[in-house]
Amino acid sequence: MSPTDWLNDVTEKLIPTSLGLLNVRVGGQTDGPAMVFWPSLMMDGTMWRFQYQHFAPTHRVVLVDSPGHGRSDALRRIIDLKECADALAEVLDALGIDRCVLVGNSWGGMLAGVFPAYHPERTAAAIGINCTASLPTTFESVWATGLTAYLAMHARMPRLAARAARSAFAGPTAQTENPEFLEYIDVVLDNDPKSVAWALRSILIGRRDEHRLLATIPAGIPVLIIAGEEDSQFPVHAVRRMADAIKGSTFRVLLHTGHLAARENPDEVNTAIDAFLAARPVARPDDDTRESEEGGER
Repeated sequence: MSPTDWLNDVTEKLIPTSLGLLNVRVGGQTDGPAMVFWPSLMMDGTMWRFQYQHFAPTHRVVLVDSPGHGRSDALRRIIDLKECADALAEVLDALGIDRCVLVGNSWGGMLAGVFPAYHPERTAAAIGINCTASLPTTFESVWATGLTAYLAMHARMPRLAARAARSAFAGPTAQTENPEFLEYIDVVLDNDPKSVAWALRSILIGRRDEHRLLATIPAGIPVLIIAGEEDSQFPVHAVRRMADAIKGSTFRVLLHTGHLAARENPDEVNTAIDAFLAARPVARPDDDTRESEEGGER
């Protein structure tokens, strides 16, 4: 099967939101429970190829191109996670989805953290992968500020952006053992560099500490937080701190896995999501326990 054959099974729609038109790909079981996927910075909805193929037989799957990425409208201002959460609620309204399982990687993982705080009535469960609720480190700020300034100078995405993405997103294992993943990262070249620069300013450089907000998530909403052992962007301790802030959350660490775990190590990510949803199929308002699991060899 061609790497793009799965796209023949989805319908693309441009949905008006407060952040402009957001492109979504919709497929799977029309009458199944809804799973909505939001990607990382510099990626688009196609990063969820392996999740789509895995969950489409049993779920209605929605893949979002985040603001300024993929086929969504260009981004030309600072935005925040609250605006992203509200725009996602508008997407759900347009698709007639009352509640969803929200899955996100990096930017999407941060959104999966705050969405159930802002819109608990729309959240059946939330899964955040390779994400953080902390302020940016000095290194992040310096690195991202330099990249942002460089991207803002270009009308088309420069090749350097793909090299920067490979350095940031691929851990040592992927660098040596996963050439398909490294080739896929070149999808960043399809984006508008000025839009990506605004997104970096908004979500990476300008992000706020969200731990207090995460503590307000109702305990009955199941939340899974997944860290990658080799993630150089958001190391395990930062991801664990995010999980610790959420009452009743489940925490997993995937070994030999970098920043784009959902694309780099999809089998283990899908297995972790399956196990989590099977164990917590019904929200329990009085459930304030937290399960912590680590490991899982590739």
